[in-house]
Amino acid sequence: MSETRLSNLAHYLQLLGFEAPPAPTLDTLRQLQLRHTGVFPFENLATLAGEPVLIDLPSIERKLLQEQRGGYCYELNHIFFVLLQELGFDVQGITGRVVMGQPEGAWTARTHRLSLVHLDGVRYIIDVGFGGMVPTAPLLLDSRAEQPTPHEPYRIDQHKDGFTLRAKVGDEWRPMYIFDLQRQEDVDYAVGNWYVSTHPDSSFSRQLMVARTGDGWRRTLNNGSFAIHRTGHASDRHEVADVAELIDLLQLEFGIRLPAHAGLRQTLARLVSGA
Repeated sequence: MSETRLSNLAHYLQLLGFEAPPAPTLDTLRQLQLRHTGVFPFENLATLAGEPVLIDLPSIERKLLQEQRGGYCYELNHIFFVLLQELGFDVQGITGRVVMGQPEGAWTARTHRLSLVHLDGVRYIIDVGFGGMVPTAPLLLDSRAEQPTPHEPYRIDQHKDGFTLRAKVGDEWRPMYIFDLQRQEDVDYAVGNWYVSTHPDSSFSRQLMVARTGDGWRRTLNNGSFAIHRTGHASDRHEVADVAELIDLLQLEFGIRLPAHAGLRQTLARLVSGA
């Protein structure tokens, strides 16, 4: 794995509410994961604009820390991985296969990046880049019990192919992704990112997906469908009228500054209209 360090650790930490580097404790890990999903939104505007999604650390830092943007798993979980390393956590990058919305038993491409942290002899799964259902707390890898988070409960099932992360939505345990602990290198992430951002069958190149968390809520935007999901309450849903409203939502509800790209506004207008 590359050993690139963050160019502005202090600024990154300040955005997450820390004035100084915190100690590598479980409490710190919990605070970092929860705050990260609230500060940095999940979004795929670059793929819709037809731009390359650069996952080297300097490019991710520029996009997230300077340009007021978000990203997806290869960006969000990469920069978070480096942050944890620099704070002294024992962290390993791993990958998974997204099965959310697929039939039970589906087997998809290995296109999701996440992390494994070893802390005081305990193993935790860490993920800040899984869209509208991102876990907002570290999850015990070696527990099969229901695990509460500031949002939905999760559980991790173990099987012959590794593990499946499930989220409890209503009374249903829905599968999110299948993963294992196989060692990954930068080239593995480069291959997965290339597929996600360029392949015509990738949903990232065909639909707008934006998400952000907050205190007791999740906000999601899928093409022209905007929703606020509040813990323990029915979701508020709203169909976006036009591209001007969509751009306002990106800024006001998700904190995203729309990138300057000649064709992006036209693409967003088409997605909102359903054309």
